[in-house]
Amino acid sequence: MTSNSKLINVLREIRSDGIFDVSKIASLSNEDQELIQNLQDNGLLEEALLYAESVDVDENWEELKEKLSVNEKAVVVNWRYIFQYAAIFLCLCGLVYLFQYKNGKQNEMKIPSDAIQLVLENGDIQVLSPNGEQQIIKKDGEVVASHKDNEINYKSGNSINRLVYNEIKIPYGKTFKITLSDGTIVNMNAGSSLYYPVQFIKGHKREVALDGEAFFDVAKDKAHPFIVKTRGVDVKVLGTKFNVSSYEEDRDINTVLVEGSVSLSDKTNKKAILVPGEKGSWNSKNTEIAVDKVDTRFYTEWINGEIVFRKTAFRDIIIKLERTYDVTIENNRRDILDKKFNASFNKNIESIEKVLETMSKIQSFTYKKEGKLIKIN
Repeated sequence: MTSNSKLINVLREIRSDGIFDVSKIASLSNEDQELIQNLQDNGLLEEALLYAESVDVDENWEELKEKLSVNEKAVVVNWRYIFQYAAIFLCLCGLVYLFQYKNGKQNEMKIPSDAIQLVLENGDIQVLSPNGEQQIIKKDGEVVASHKDNEINYKSGNSINRLVYNEIKIPYGKTFKITLSDGTIVNMNAGSSLYYPVQFIKGHKREVALDGEAFFDVAKDKAHPFIVKTRGVDVKVLGTKFNVSSYEEDRDINTVLVEGSVSLSDKTNKKAILVPGEKGSWNSKNTEIAVDKVDTRFYTEWINGEIVFRKTAFRDIIIKLERTYDVTIENNRRDILDKKFNASFNKNIESIEKVLETMSKIQSFTYKKEGKLIKIN
């Protein structure tokens, strides 16, 4: 007879006689004696037996005993709550197993690293195919957005009274376009993510959080400022066109204004106002937000597939090429890391091999591509 069966028989005997006698549990282990004593003190012997008789696998019973075991310190345990929870847990196990069995293939499926991911309010992840078409539905069944090809459009409406958020994650090698519920258009660059409300609500600021790079064409709404939050700087506007680059691995967070006006502010409340044609740069070492005149095309043409380098160090070029082409570059030529390049390419026309071939002629390096790994020598 197993120790589990012995324990259950003792419980049955106590229930049958209606008397709790210490001698009845003397043959049990100290652990089991302590468990039954606690059950008796809390009037839970009957419930314990009903539950124990429903468990016919030693493994399950041992698991329950482990959860119910009393440690050496004096602890007040709500046994009735525990047994009620255990009973509910046991009933749910069958349903969970059935669900997992039926959806086993889906649960086991790993999301490809190059997939565009849409994280819904409940944590579920939908993969958005660049050639696909689908509707995005809230848990209450309402359609909030439609996805087609390389774009997703959210619907405006007044059907919600609290902010509900989605997050979109763009992998390396891809770009994506989002139209938010207020009509704001966001072009997402490779290796970026945006956290945003499914619908904006009257009386609330329009706030989104960006990690990576995006070009914003913000719908005008004087009553509701639009704020882009990054890891170091907040960009505040009413209606304008601007580009924000806030990759974690980059030293600077850059905001380039194309049209309108934007206000920049960091966590220490340092501020700067940009006018069209200006770039605001911030990093944790700066005492102020630096503002410079720039050619905005160099910072926004990525939307059309252009890769532009202007006096760009090779170490920074490597990072940008990795994002754009979804490759890993292993550079063994440390002597050229700080060399600066002026060049422009179009990723829709020129492959990564073509780009490296052109640059290798300038700096006399060689490279070898194996799958997604490129080694520069």
